[in-house]
Amino acid sequence: MHRTRRQAAERRLQGQVVGSVLVLCHGNVCRSPYAAARLAQFVAARGRVLQVDSAGFIGPDRQSPPELIELAQRRGLDLAGHRSKVLTSALTAAADLIVVMNVLQAHEIRRLLGVSAARILVLGDLDPDPIDTREIQDPWGQPLEVYERVMTRLDRCVRRLGDLISPA
Repeated sequence: MHRTRRQAAERRLQGQVVGSVLVLCHGNVCRSPYAAARLAQFVAARGRVLQVDSAGFIGPDRQSPPELIELAQRRGLDLAGHRSKVLTSALTAAADLIVVMNVLQAHEIRRLLGVSAARILVLGDLDPDPIDTREIQDPWGQPLEVYERVMTRLDRCVRRLGDLISPA
């Protein structure tokens, strides 16, 4: 099942012109800011300009947890200045592609904001490794090992996304 979803997502992205990406997660403090920063870094290294933003469904103006900031720094990303943003219709309207962490988030932005399914990607669908679930786990409040595992998965998925929307 995962292989079929991955292939379908890859085919769809290969034919899509993407100039802007909005990455969403529940609170915009862990997964989405990390994935957005990694994607921006990846495409910039290829000399491509891509507008990348992130948001969440709750809680504006919150920092990422210290565990994530430290882990991201060790992985070459600076999230110390990140402050969470709440999803708005303006943010979704400005994005060519909206990346979510699970199917429920995809359904919610379709229901609440009328976003077309064609503009939404469940990031876990691009995981090149065998997976148990499409959902990318929320590490909020979990032990450091969970943050490590989630960030490693985000790196894999974002690298594949970057390969598809910013070919070398």
